[in-house]
Amino acid sequence: MPETDLVGLLAIVLAAALAGGALAHVLGLPPVLGYLLAGLLLGPYTPGPVADVEPVQRLADVGVALLMFGLGLQLSLRGLREVGPVAVGGGLVQVGAVIGLGMLIGRALGLGTTASLVAGWAVASSSTTIALRLLEDRGEVDSVHGRVAVGVSMVQDLSLVPLLVAMPVLGGNEESLGLTLGLTAAKAAGFLAVTYFLATRIAPKALSLLALRGSREMFLLGTLVLALGGTALGAVTGLSPAFGAFLAGLVLAESEHAQQGLAEVVPLRSAFAALFFVSMGMLMDPRTLVEAPAEVLALTALGTVGKLTIVGGLALAFGYLPRTALLSGLLLAQTGEFAFLAVSVAGDEGVLDERTSSALLGSAFLSLLLAPFALRWGAALADSLLRASPPAAAEVPTGETLVNHVVVCGLGEAGSELVAALRRRGFRCLVIEQDPVAVRWLREQGIPYVHGEPTSPLVLEQAQLTRARVLAITQADPASAQAIVATAKRLAPEVDVIARGAGPETHRALRELGANEVVHPGFEAGLEFVRHTLHRLGVSSAEVQAYLQRRRRDYYVSE
Repeated sequence: MPETDLVGLLAIVLAAALAGGALAHVLGLPPVLGYLLAGLLLGPYTPGPVADVEPVQRLADVGVALLMFGLGLQLSLRGLREVGPVAVGGGLVQVGAVIGLGMLIGRALGLGTTASLVAGWAVASSSTTIALRLLEDRGEVDSVHGRVAVGVSMVQDLSLVPLLVAMPVLGGNEESLGLTLGLTAAKAAGFLAVTYFLATRIAPKALSLLALRGSREMFLLGTLVLALGGTALGAVTGLSPAFGAFLAGLVLAESEHAQQGLAEVVPLRSAFAALFFVSMGMLMDPRTLVEAPAEVLALTALGTVGKLTIVGGLALAFGYLPRTALLSGLLLAQTGEFAFLAVSVAGDEGVLDERTSSALLGSAFLSLLLAPFALRWGAALADSLLRASPPAAAEVPTGETLVNHVVVCGLGEAGSELVAALRRRGFRCLVIEQDPVAVRWLREQGIPYVHGEPTSPLVLEQAQLTRARVLAITQADPASAQAIVATAKRLAPEVDVIARGAGPETHRALRELGANEVVHPGFEAGLEFVRHTLHRLGVSSAEVQAYLQRRRRDYYVSE
């Protein structure tokens, strides 16, 4: 195809992606759905203009490389060790369970063993991006269920790497499958050894030289050479190109320039990722919904209801509260963007036929379409049924009544600082916490606690709120904070309540519900910058303090 035709095709596809993404944004849906819809309309299975699929897919290969490079870059080896037991242990069990169910469903639907394995493995992953978007919309990024869901999703993404490595083997001769898998594993081990050497010895020095030159263009080019070079090396060695891109991301992740590399590559990755999802939409055949409804519905049910049940059950098994478990499962009850990547690679290697690929793409599309509504309705159900649940555990000094103590809701950064200050001054406090890991620490430190939902009247009664002097709500979840204030003021109208706000609307709502003071972390952080800067510029401490007091008064009164 002439260069002008390729440029024109690229312009048309990106314009369609822009229109689809904008429509999805207006409707409050994930932008991936808009990209897929744009591809569907440009594809050969719908009336209207038809774009040439093959060159679009070739361009989309760059999107595949950058997606996997970004995954490796964000999944630092050091960071992965800090994810926690529920993410690593629970995530691996969830992936294994979904793969097993996927194989059973695939065999029942008449698919081959290999196709069933790939289908189950693809459906096992959820979208971290969409989970974070849903959490941001609800103001719950720092919530316990948010941390659980994002941690499990990271492990899900990482679990796709072995599948991508084995994909060329799965598309080969089944008679020599064992020998070929062994050779592939040996190649992958060698590739990992080379990656470790590059990540610890070569890449940091090379990237430092590029960074010292002070040229963004040079650093960006170096980052792209690393990403695409790893992709090419993965293909040359007979492993998956996506695996090579992933390892290239790990190389950069272990250097001090990881954040700069991520910032430079994100715009390109976003553009080519949109191109990739448009190419996936072009492969979706709407007739599959009519011709293979059983496959589409079964895979959709596995990716939504199946993962909701498995993730929620595992969270309960790891000691999390029922509401946390349900919300964690709801956040992951969708099929993520890396499933599209797995389908793309499987199609190229001949592992999946067109019918199965289209059914997988259709089921992923439906699960992403349902995700925002499922979370909205499920969260309302969780709030109505589980917020009033009794405490799971409590540890209060035996035979002793707490009086004039401080009840702290949430042992995050703010809550930990408050508890430490109270203990240093000899004041009594009790912590209401939802995270079993934090509860374990409280037990070890001998700090009175209640493990439960702080919105529950039974939990607040267990915390002896009617005898408390202060209730400090340090949680970053605005909806929960408002529910806690409302319940607390019904039980103990005289208790002094200080709550964490998140903007003018939550400030007014919390004050109307009875909060005595509302703290805005962003505003308070801004005042600390003001204090430090004015002090360094020679303004006296008295003048700085007077200014800060005036700003606090003006800000909180105006709110």
